[in-house]
Amino acid sequence: MKLHNIEFEVKNKPALDESFVPLYKFNQAFLQGATKPLKIAIERNNGYVYVYDTKIHENTDYADANRYYIERMVKAILYCVGGYKVTICGDKDLADHIKTVYSPTGPRAFDANLMGRVYENTFAVNYADYDNAPKANESSKPIGRNLDGYRIGFDAGGSDRKVSAVVNGESIFSEEVVWFPKVKTDPDYHYNEIVSAFKTAASKMPRVDAIGISSAGIYVDNRTMIASLFIKVPEDDFNKHVKDIYIRAAKEIGDIPIEVCNDGDVTALAGAMSLEDTNILGIAMGTSEAGGYVDGDGNVKGWLNELAFAPCDGQTDGSWDEWSGDIGCGVKYFSQDAVIKLAPKLSIDLDENLPPGEKLKIIQEMRNASGYTNGVEKIYQTIGAYLGHTLAYYSTFYDMKHVLLMGRVVSGEGGDIILDVAKKVMADEYPEIASKVNLQLPDEKSRRVGQSVAAASLPKIQ
Repeated sequence: MKLHNIEFEVKNKPALDESFVPLYKFNQAFLQGATKPLKIAIERNNGYVYVYDTKIHENTDYADANRYYIERMVKAILYCVGGYKVTICGDKDLADHIKTVYSPTGPRAFDANLMGRVYENTFAVNYADYDNAPKANESSKPIGRNLDGYRIGFDAGGSDRKVSAVVNGESIFSEEVVWFPKVKTDPDYHYNEIVSAFKTAASKMPRVDAIGISSAGIYVDNRTMIASLFIKVPEDDFNKHVKDIYIRAAKEIGDIPIEVCNDGDVTALAGAMSLEDTNILGIAMGTSEAGGYVDGDGNVKGWLNELAFAPCDGQTDGSWDEWSGDIGCGVKYFSQDAVIKLAPKLSIDLDENLPPGEKLKIIQEMRNASGYTNGVEKIYQTIGAYLGHTLAYYSTFYDMKHVLLMGRVVSGEGGDIILDVAKKVMADEYPEIASKVNLQLPDEKSRRVGQSVAAASLPKIQ
């Protein structure tokens, strides 16, 4: 396999997507001949700075490879860690290239604009000498594990909303309800559905002391900054009615503490609580791909962990994300969209009028049906191969002992296939990583409802 003049071998190719280009394979081969030191420093809120130290090629024959490698690394760091100020240290030409790519008219304008919105700051790309690179400054803070009192845990998925009533750490009631947040333009629809869930759980307890919320998207101080759940809501209505939607909804229950976290972080928290361990990467495969990470101290780092937008595939005609306008990003490889996009390769026709969650359900029922012979397992084998290769790439940024998979896509037999294939790919292609990482699924109930229970532990009761 060859990409930008860099050659490498891929032994375990996805069954239904043999042109898939694992970025970690490209990076490994690229770095073998790279000799010129370079740093990527990215600043986010409160002056926190992430610094990645790497190398590039000095030979001009690899100029395109240099540009591609650095652009993909910048994007990966932006969505794993987050930030609004990028400093390329050690190569002025590459800094200028990244500045053009992430300009308002460049191919990564969406990413620059999104990061500016998240951090409420103007996105910028600067140059510095290698020796004058910004210094790393990271954060780490405890999350959740508060089990006292009467709590509501809410998990806002793209196809289902889940809610739990939790008393002193034990779930006494859990409910899943189908909803359609990604196609609704009126934020009152979202608000009323959220309030309905809160009130249902509240009715199962004598009082409510706190509400914890797990929701796809990016949240700062319990405010919604970016979330695909509200993708159809016009920007003006988003700013007026969605940014504080969970704060307002909680007040319908009472003046009580609330905490809103990205659903990936809650996945990681659920794993940390059940495994009683640390260094956990949580990946929720549902409407989108959500990520979360609990570090070696059992804390979260304040990173974005928006793996849906992080790149994973280097093929030039890979899956296109209609929201960001980019190719090869996680949302099209580790979500219900991944299952749906692969179905036509098995001549499975799905009604275009059905919502994505219903399309996924049809394919899952095909897989679980006795005697079904249409090769549906190949869909899950393909996603498993994607995952095995991509976890190696994620290890560039995350120090992982455990990877916990959750979400509707890994429900049922399909989840077991994804897990088995991913483990095989890692063992065959990346044994040094596979030996350190325990990849696993929780039990079936926890896969679907566990996040709402873990979410309940987020707030502290004053």
